[in-house]
Parts: sequence; structure tokens; C-alpha cells
Amino acid sequence: MKRKNGIFSRFYIALCLIFFYLPILVTMIFSFNSSKSLTKFTGFSLRWYGELLHNGEVIKAVYVSLTIAILATVISTVLGTITAIGLSKSRKVVKELLLNINNLPILNPDIVTAIGLMLLFSSLGFRKGYLTMLLAHIAFCTPYVITSVYPKVRSLDPNLANAAMDLGATPAQALIKVIVPMIKDGIFAGVLLAFTMSFDDFVISYFVSGNGVKNISIVVYNMTKRINPTINALSAIVIAVIAVVLIGGRHIPKLLEKFQGKRSRKVVRLVTVLVALALFAGLIRMGQTAGGTHVLKVYNAGEYMDLELLQEFEKEYNCTVVYETFESNEMMYTKLSGGESYDVLIPSDYMIERLIKEEYLQYLDWDLIPNGKNLLTEVKNRSYDPGNRYSCPYFWGTVGILYNKNVVSQEDLKEGWELLRNPKYKGNLYMYDSERDSFMIALKALGYSMNTTEDAQIQEAFQWLIDQRNTMEPIYAGDDVIDNMISGNKALAVVYSGDASYIISENPELDYFTPDQGTNLWYDAMVITKDCNEVELAHQFINFMLDDESALSNTEEVGYTSSVKSAYDEMIQGTYEGISSYIPDIDNPDNEIFRYQKPKIKQKYAELWTKIKAE
Repeated sequence: MKRKNGIFSRFYIALCLIFFYLPILVTMIFSFNSSKSLTKFTGFSLRWYGELLHNGEVIKAVYVSLTIAILATVISTVLGTITAIGLSKSRKVVKELLLNINNLPILNPDIVTAIGLMLLFSSLGFRKGYLTMLLAHIAFCTPYVITSVYPKVRSLDPNLANAAMDLGATPAQALIKVIVPMIKDGIFAGVLLAFTMSFDDFVISYFVSGNGVKNISIVVYNMTKRINPTINALSAIVIAVIAVVLIGGRHIPKLLEKFQGKRSRKVVRLVTVLVALALFAGLIRMGQTAGGTHVLKVYNAGEYMDLELLQEFEKEYNCTVVYETFESNEMMYTKLSGGESYDVLIPSDYMIERLIKEEYLQYLDWDLIPNGKNLLTEVKNRSYDPGNRYSCPYFWGTVGILYNKNVVSQEDLKEGWELLRNPKYKGNLYMYDSERDSFMIALKALGYSMNTTEDAQIQEAFQWLIDQRNTMEPIYAGDDVIDNMISGNKALAVVYSGDASYIISENPELDYFTPDQGTNLWYDAMVITKDCNEVELAHQFINFMLDDESALSNTEEVGYTSSVKSAYDEMIQGTYEGISSYIPDIDNPDNEIFRYQKPKIKQKYAELWTKIKAE
């Protein structure tokens, strides 16, 4: 019986190890993949490591992450250790009160802490950037250090410090030479925990950073919007460094013991000085504003611009562009309403409508945008901004169905959106994980407006989606649908037209169509905020992006349909020739633009969407 239990235990441990380490192994293997695919290994290559080393944004993010983590760890460890020692000497009431307060940041959800810190910095007038990120990391790391150190301090004899001072030690010597060595295990645990928490953090960093300062988590998150295997290369390097540190941490102390005492102290001092100099140089560099006299702050969705164009603009206008990215329009609005200031935003149609209503934007001076003549007629004067008083079109497109021509019959396409409920394709469908787009599909399939506010119609659409879930067993996916459809994992997927164009260019067995019942005809546009500090430069930036060469370079990099006529014509005659998804259908009267939803309606849709995905 004992032998069987032993075998079972080893088998269980093996399964756990496979579960924990298989994803890491897969990531490292695909970092050497010769193609962009994240699911099919096509051959060995160091291509993505080369691209990573030439990616200045990633290198800067690594430096920010390391310096922030080291500084936050050192400062929070000192603060946490002193606080833990002080608590041990406090009265019971004060001690319990402070320990309960210390537990609040640990138990509090990260998003709540992040928004709270963002609002605090904004109310104090702090300029978001390196300093605010560092202060935030110190704030949320210190409680973890206190939690690690305090039990060790509590286990000490309370008379140790007094005994040391009776023997002639000063209070400082009693602390450093007696107390600290006795609690070093707790301090070391606090150091590891603080460094890990800081280096890994994304949510808090995202909300308190600004002015182009990003750590690794933010950069990687932005890179996941499209297929970007450099993430695998970066992950593999981070994993390798961690492995070296763990191995080194185990063997280096043994090697140092072989040195004589004075020699080892010299080595430690030299390393300490070098680290201090590196951090000091980093802080100076982060505190400086690079480039020219003028600084333009641009806020755009992730993976939605050719970044080389920013460098060209900086050279041409002798300025600095601080470029930041957001996950969603709602995330952008949260930071904007939280006091963050930007000059140029690139939101979607319904959010532009909201920003206009809430007076966040200023009128465009089209005399300063002569390249406005390059715009397609189809993208101008739309319902979200009649006359384009506030916005200049950027990219546009539709939401439709991507399908495998070898699996889905042409006859079935006549069903329109009902194709997504055809039992023939059960388990062979990706639905876009978006409440608004999913409800748009159901409402259009039922013959209603996708902007409806009538409860009966919304409930009917909810039942449509429930029936679809029960019948089709769809997978609700995000941007990972791109690689999965290129690999042919499913026959059907709901995607944006720009993503469809790219997917089809990689996998010609696929095609795209928008049902006759109508769909979301969407527009993203460039706008200038009301509190813009560089109004003339902002207009020059918009004008630069409408230049024929800039627009072509941008749409070639991103893959979405350009609003500039020359770039649009070049792409449909070249890269995306014959791909219907690149040409939005503007003739269908049932195609609509999303309108801004009032909070109550938005909350209703969100609650119903949660119920749909709950089972």
C-alpha cells in the first residue's frame, strides 16, 4: 500500500511540474521559431532575438523595470524593517490597528489601488512618469516586507537591544549588529517578495505611469495586440536570467567564503558602487526630456501605428513625441478623466462622440491640415462628428465573419449572422470576446438596430446569444484569434476587417464577408484635447499622418484600411488585392456606427454579457 501511495505521489508531483513548466518550455521553444506563428514550429531561427535587441522600446522598458524594482525593493525593505521593529515595541492597540491597516493594500484588488494612486498623484499635481511609478511600487511593496519581517522580530527576546546597549553598543549598533542579523531571514524573504511584486506588476504601473515611461509588463501587454514573437524571445531571456540568479544565489556565497574577509568586502563594495552608479545614471536619464524643445504627447491603441513614423516626425519638426498606448477606449477615458493630460488621442467613433459631449476636445483648424485633401470622401462627415469639426479619420473598417472556404459552404453564407448558430459548425467557432460586438451580431440577426435601448429587444438579443452558446459551444477569444485562424484551428471567427485582411494574406484558404443584415461600420480618428499644450504641433502631427507616404507606411505596418485615398488604392491593388475585407461596405443601409451608450444601458449590456459567459 505504501509503495502504491509513493508511486501515486510521484506521479502527482510529475503532473504538477509538467503543468507549471510546460508553458515556459513552449515559450522558449517558439522563441526560436522562424515564422510568426505561435502555434506551428516551422524551423529554427534567431530572428526574433535579433529584432528584440534592435527594439529600443523593449530595451528601455527592461531598464525601467530593473531600476524601479531595485530601488523599490531597497527603499521598501528599509521602511518595512524599521516599521516592523517599531511595531514590536508599540502598545497592543496601536499594534493591532497598524497591522490591520497594513493588510489593506495586500487584500485590496490591484485595480482599486491603481486607480486610487492615479487619483492621488493627479490631485497633488504630480507629473506621471518614472517618479510616480517608483512611489507607487514602494507603496505596495512595503506592506509585504512588513508582513515578512514582523514575525521574525516578534520571535526575538525583547531585551536583546537593551542587553547590547548595556554592553556599550549605541542604539544604531544594537540595531545593525544585533537585531538585523537575527531577523535576516525575514528581511531576505521580504526583499525577494518586494522585488518580485515590483518586477511583475502591470496594473498599478499602467495607471500611474506616463510621459512614455513603461516597464516590461506594459510593453509586453501592448505587444500582445497582434502576433509578435519577440515576446517569446524576451520571455526566454528573462527565464534564463532568473535561472542564473537562482543558481548563482545558491553557489556564490560558497565561493565568497573562499576569499579572505577583506577581499570579499572589497568585492561587495565594488558591486554596490557599480549598482549605485548605474541606478543614479538611470534616474538622471529618466528625469531628463530627450530631443527638441517641444514635446507632443500622443495616446493611441496598442500595436496601432508604425513607430518609425514617430522618429521621422521628431526629426522633421525638431521635437519629442511621447507615445503611450491603451488597451481600450474605456481605459483611455479612465486615464483622461483621472487628470492625465495628452495632446493627441486616437479613439473610436462612439468614444469621440462622448468626448465631444463632455467637452474634452477642441475644434480642428483644417487650415493647418492641408493634407486633409487626401482623405477619402467615404470617411468624412460621419454621424459621430458631423462636418469633422473635432476629428480627422485614421483607420476604418467593419466587423464580419472570417471563414474557411474548404469547410463552410457558399450556400450557408446566405444565412448571414445566423451562420453563427448553424449546428453544422458546432465547436468550430470563435466569437469575439466583446459584449458590444456580440450584442451587435444578435441584434442585427434579429433585425434590430445595434444601438437600441429598448429592453425587450436587448433581452431578445440576450436569448439569441444564450441559444448560440448552448448550440455552438463557441470559444470567446481576443486577439489570439489571429494566430489561431492563420493556423486553421477553427472554421469560423468573428473579427475586425483589418485583422481579417492580415489573416487572409497569411492563409489564403480563408475569406471574409459582412452579412446583408448589416454590421458595425467603425471609424477611429485623431483628435486634439482641449488642454493640449502644443496645439500647432498637434495639427502638424495630424497633417504628417495624412501625408501619402506616411499613410501608406502606416497601413502597411498595421494592416488596417487607411483613410487616405492614395494609401487605400495602393493596398487594394497590391498587398490586399482581391481581399474583400479591406474594402468596407458603405452602401448597405443597415450598416451602423456605434453610438455612445449611457451608463445604465452600458451596465445592462455588461451584466447580460457576464451571464452569457458564466456557463
